[in-house]
Amino acid sequence: MTSPKKSPFAPDLLVGKRILITGGGTGLGRGVARHLVDHGASVHLWGRRPAVLEEAAAEASQSRPGSVHVQTVDVRDGDGVDAAMEALWQEHGPVTSVVNNAAANFIAPTESLSPRAFDAVSSTVMKGSFHTTHAAGRRWIAAGLPGSVLSTLTTWVWTGSAFVTPSAMAKAAVHSMTMSLAVEWARYGIRLNAVAPGPIPTDYAWEMLNPTDRSSVGATQADQIPMGRTGTVEELANLTIFLLSDACDYLTGQTIAMDGGQMLAGPGTFAGLTSMTAEDWAAAKEKSKAASAASKAQRG
Repeated sequence: MTSPKKSPFAPDLLVGKRILITGGGTGLGRGVARHLVDHGASVHLWGRRPAVLEEAAAEASQSRPGSVHVQTVDVRDGDGVDAAMEALWQEHGPVTSVVNNAAANFIAPTESLSPRAFDAVSSTVMKGSFHTTHAAGRRWIAAGLPGSVLSTLTTWVWTGSAFVTPSAMAKAAVHSMTMSLAVEWARYGIRLNAVAPGPIPTDYAWEMLNPTDRSSVGATQADQIPMGRTGTVEELANLTIFLLSDACDYLTGQTIAMDGGQMLAGPGTFAGLTSMTAEDWAAAKEKSKAASAASKAQRG
């Protein structure tokens, strides 16, 4: 394993920034949070599991104790999101940026999905991103403040992807929101962009998207990437830092792919899972259910 590279940015680049990250207790949100703090930002983490959020906050704020705050929020609940945003603004002051990172996903044949399963994924990504963006955006507009929204997407917004249809649909919707509101809110000094990273290993996401050996022919595999490797949290953090800094105020409405050339070599999708049998899918479902149950247990 290679050592993390030294950041190319000045450590005070984000001083004065107050950044909200949804889904900040785990995965990419948790990993990026530490880098934002290390560059001077105050960070707020939203998620549904209090213990996990507190653990993430302690980890992210090691270099600057007290710089990370948490709120237990279900981003699928519009009224709850608005109340949480109001509480954040009243207690800490306006956020300067929102990172829409909350997501839910798992691999499955689409014909096997229940309405509830579809809603669990699509609501978290699509509704959650809209609710959070809207709650911040209308406050920025009312107060005459600029703002920045950065959403975490995938290259499926351009290609679609088999076996993760709810996620592909929802992320495409957020891609559309990014372009739409970039035009509508530009006059207020509010920018909206998105990043579409290629595979970056994180514990829970990997359990849901690559639960068994037979499912390893999906989009998570390094041998499908021209660079021959998956990405790192540090690389995503560097792009995030740049996009949330004051270095690119003219950039808006863009979704930036950072995938080691995967999409250009062939769509980074789960099309390879067409070779899985019914027995393979049953095994994958059991592994995913176990990971999901463990995650739910942490919300208590």
